[in-house]
Amino acid sequence: MRAFVFPGQGSQKVGMGVDLAAASAVARAVFEEVDDALGQKLSALMKDGPEEDLMLTANAQPAIMANAIAHLRVLELEGGIALADKASFVAGHSLGEYTALCAAGAFSLADTARLLRLRGTAMQAAVPVGVGAMAALLGADIEKAKALAEAAAEGQVCTVANDNDPTQVVISGHREAIERAIALVKEHGIKRGVLLPVSAPFHCSLMQPAADAMAEALGQTPPGALRVPLFANVTAAIASEPVDVQRLLVEQVTGRVRWRESALAMQAAGVEQFVEFGGKVLGPMLSRTISDVSVTSVTSMADIEALVKSI
Repeated sequence: MRAFVFPGQGSQKVGMGVDLAAASAVARAVFEEVDDALGQKLSALMKDGPEEDLMLTANAQPAIMANAIAHLRVLELEGGIALADKASFVAGHSLGEYTALCAAGAFSLADTARLLRLRGTAMQAAVPVGVGAMAALLGADIEKAKALAEAAAEGQVCTVANDNDPTQVVISGHREAIERAIALVKEHGIKRGVLLPVSAPFHCSLMQPAADAMAEALGQTPPGALRVPLFANVTAAIASEPVDVQRLLVEQVTGRVRWRESALAMQAAGVEQFVEFGGKVLGPMLSRTISDVSVTSVTSMADIEALVKSI
């Protein structure tokens, strides 16, 4: 069995998608459709920068999605590979969950771009700049990370945001609490704490205004039927009914991304091959979490051509 997976924020970089667009009219059409949906030349920003504008959450989220979907569409339309025939499940990390749902047919490409623009804008607006922060805990498992977050909170928000793999957990919350946590890592048997270059504290209760905004947006643009089931971030379990997917997407804004548990659950469901589209972020996390599976990253036309031959 095979799962198609899609990366989250942090995988954006200037030049993303340029080579693929040069090689494929299908890829160019994806970028043009996203530009039209947003009323912005996002493709030009992806191609030429400036980097600080691409890094903005409201731009990074639709850009990462567009890049991943372009790779998938080339596979489907030029390689003749139908997702529903070759993948048993889809999953994505944070914003990648929207990409996964677009891939599975629950949202149109244009709606996915608009939803991610709104999500990014709402997340940025939920907390004033400088009030929140996130940190990656290296050499930390989930239990150590929880204990550290609890010790550092001191009445403020400090919580596990992403359980990525057995060696990396991300915490999120008030900046002072996150800084306290970084100072306490050694006491909790954690190798290092690194402040992340993000503009808001994602996946914690401070994001509630953004969750409310997404609840309203998803009420107006609800997901449709899925061609293949999704492994959802907040439950690390299968979701296939649109009404459940809609609820889980709202919960995901403030909830923990259970990527490590999702990897284990997908393996338990029979997945033996993972294919990551548009990045090389999830592959290493998957490899650190589960053994006896193959992980393939698709980030170029050559990768797509090799995948067509192998599946």
